[in-house]
Amino acid sequence: MRIEESLASKKNLVERELRRLLSQEDSLLYQAMRYAVLSGGKRFRPLLLLSSGACFGVRRDALFPFACALELIHNYSLIHDDLPSMDNDDFRRGKPSCHRAFGENVALLAGDALLTLGFEILAGASVSAELLPQKQEAIKAISHRAGVSGMIGGQALDITLEPENLTEDLIYELIQKKTGALIVAAVEVGALLGRARPPEKQSIMDYGKNIGLAFQVRDDILDSQSRRLRKSPLRPDYVDFFGLDKAKKRLTELVQKAVVSLDGFSRKAGELRYLASSLLSLKPEARHD
Repeated sequence: MRIEESLASKKNLVERELRRLLSQEDSLLYQAMRYAVLSGGKRFRPLLLLSSGACFGVRRDALFPFACALELIHNYSLIHDDLPSMDNDDFRRGKPSCHRAFGENVALLAGDALLTLGFEILAGASVSAELLPQKQEAIKAISHRAGVSGMIGGQALDITLEPENLTEDLIYELIQKKTGALIVAAVEVGALLGRARPPEKQSIMDYGKNIGLAFQVRDDILDSQSRRLRKSPLRPDYVDFFGLDKAKKRLTELVQKAVVSLDGFSRKAGELRYLASSLLSLKPEARHD
């Protein structure tokens, strides 16, 4: 099977499972949850997790709960990021954002519900007895990277940074936490469940770190025009800070570094290489959020 077909098959399976998980009720809250999650996302993080685990021979059924839980946690963060008190975005994936469609109160609860459901799925993930310690480490890794030291810390940095205090180091810290943390978690979980040796895990983590940075640099390039129309131009933004030409050059460098970090995996990392290279596309319809 070609890499594109393999990834498409995995994405379809993720979609099917997400629909099943979110079909428990038809309440307003569940409608908002489905609206936020089942709205056309590329499922980049679940695909990274499944592809990382495949590098280490982990069965797909063992990886699936972690992949879907991570996507629910990611989508909770998007709902909250879009709120007027945060990024104040009226649209997400070409549709009204969740709070515009359902109101701020329901959107806030929908985000909370997705986060909680994500960890319920992680806790209930079925693994063999010998993988129980790795399951615990995987849940700990996701918790750490979704929390104050990762994604939430990045959002806090985003809303508190003063424009006059911006530096290159702070821009990278912001990206690594707010955007990169869950991307690193995705590949880290695959390595943990696959009992990767320390050098292999380090290579996968290096890949994830560079992909996380590349993801946001690319996002800022794609948003370089529309962002100025709908947000304050003083918000932290790679293109605003460094310029479009440098941003495009940096994107290419980060993707190349990510691919090089997989050299030791031979053909096993074909999907991870493909996902990295996909970030070089600057067509708006190729967004991965």
